[in-house]
Amino acid sequence: MLFVGKIDAQNARDRADGIKKTLEGTKIEVLGILTDGTDRSKAKSNVEDTISKTPDIGCLCGLWSYNTPAIISAVKDAKKEGKIAIVGFDEEDDTLQGVKDGYISATVVQQPFEFGYQSVKVLTALARGESAGLVPESKVIEVPTRVIKKDDAKQFWDDLKKLRGK
Repeated sequence: MLFVGKIDAQNARDRADGIKKTLEGTKIEVLGILTDGTDRSKAKSNVEDTISKTPDIGCLCGLWSYNTPAIISAVKDAKKEGKIAIVGFDEEDDTLQGVKDGYISATVVQQPFEFGYQSVKVLTALARGESAGLVPESKVIEVPTRVIKKDDAKQFWDDLKKLRGK
């Protein structure tokens, strides 16, 4: 089951479509997408309802940053930690703690610091009349996403705290 605030948002559609495409040809089925209108309590109740109605659910996936902490909270309340796979997006502290603890299989993170860093680097070069190093055809700098799993969660989180000034 997939959980998200609003499915009509481009990032939500892209993430859901990517998951569905990746699962094509496998025996894994996406049962549905539950939305919560960005209401965190509704996000958790969607998970609780899913666990109640589908007790043998294999995986719960949060598509927006707050969905994964809502999932882990509902899973813990149902005493199903380690019995239901959880996958998420973004790097909220509760999500990273869940990855570290092994309750969340993985989270896919963007690198917002790198977005800002690369943008300022390009703008500075252009302001100085220097080459910004952009490929003329695309004028795009790819900042890759990362998949954070238990083995690298602590290091990633420590690095993130430094970037946040903590």
